[in-house]
Amino acid sequence: MSKATATTPSKLKVYLVFTKFRLSFLVILSALSGYLFAGGTSLLEIIYLMLGGALVTGASNGANQIWERRLDQLMSRTNRRPLPTSQMQLKEAYVLVGAFLIIGTYLLFLINLKSALLGLFAFSSYVFVYTPLKQKTPWAVFIGAFPGAIPPFLGAIAATDAFGLVPGILFFVQFTWQFPHFWAIAWVLFDDYNKAGFSLLPSQTGQSKASAFQIMAYSLALIPFSLMPWLLGWTGLTTLVLASLLGGWFFYLSYKLFHSCLIADARKLMFASFVYLPIIQFIYVIDRTDYFFQILKL
Repeated sequence: MSKATATTPSKLKVYLVFTKFRLSFLVILSALSGYLFAGGTSLLEIIYLMLGGALVTGASNGANQIWERRLDQLMSRTNRRPLPTSQMQLKEAYVLVGAFLIIGTYLLFLINLKSALLGLFAFSSYVFVYTPLKQKTPWAVFIGAFPGAIPPFLGAIAATDAFGLVPGILFFVQFTWQFPHFWAIAWVLFDDYNKAGFSLLPSQTGQSKASAFQIMAYSLALIPFSLMPWLLGWTGLTTLVLASLLGGWFFYLSYKLFHSCLIADARKLMFASFVYLPIIQFIYVIDRTDYFFQILKL
């Protein structure tokens, strides 16, 4: 085997990088938690939701890479992506995004129309609103928090086929989480983002006490917001205890960042955010007072 062949990634690996498979997996886990929490029990709908959600998310991530292909060349984090390295041609990228979006939306439509429309809204707002705003204003993070919080909302709508308080609360918790999560990422990647003209921390002073204070404030707000399912009587003591402990831990990490303003502490908060969200969402699912009763009826 030649050296060139040995170092050339497979087409599957190229596609996984292009669609950010690991991120897509976290998204569909979030959607699944919303579906189960809202009382969904259909295995077929779960398959449609996870496959459809993964494809629409992959299409969104791929479209983002098409839009930012020249900017990706400037950043160390992204300059090895398929388009900057010509591992994938632009025409192929467009075809893949189109196919993923059409098939994914159709699978969500097989659940209900509202799910399909939410998938399309998440794709459109992420690609055509959030992505171009990233170079223009830090408010892009606020805009991006809307499609970013869609997954559990969509999952609950897939289960109920109705807008209501349950989908709204799940959306609100993830919406609030988006800010410390993304700002921690923006802190860690601050220098790399600057190369592409992205200024996404909440303060114009960048990696400063002012930015860290806002991260800490949203992390603190996440504690009472994450307890809303318990306050509304949807979950029990397990949610109260574990959500409080998780929230306290998450806030403590944000406080450490405020105190030090070090990239190392921002990185700890960033990784903690990836752990926090799926744990809190599945605590809700497991702690639902009638969840296991619903499972026993299957």
